[in-house]
Amino acid sequence: MVIVRLLLFLAIAAIVGAGLFYLFTRDRRFLRFLVQVVKFAVYLLAGVLLFLLLERLVLVV
Repeated sequence: MVIVRLLLFLAIAAIVGAGLFYLFTRDRRFLRFLVQVVKFAVYLLAGVLLFLLLERLVLVV
C-alpha cells in the first residue's frame, strides 16, 4: 500500500505541476502530459483495486 500511496502522490504532483506550467506558458504539450498522467493514474488505480478485490475473493473461497 505504501507504493500505491507514493505513486498517487507523484501523480498528483505531476498533474498540479503540468497544470501550473500550462497556466504560465499556454503550451498545449503540458495539457497532453496532464491527460496522459491522469489516464495512467486511473488505470493503475483500477488495476490495484481489481487486484485487491481478487485477493479478497480468493481468501474467502
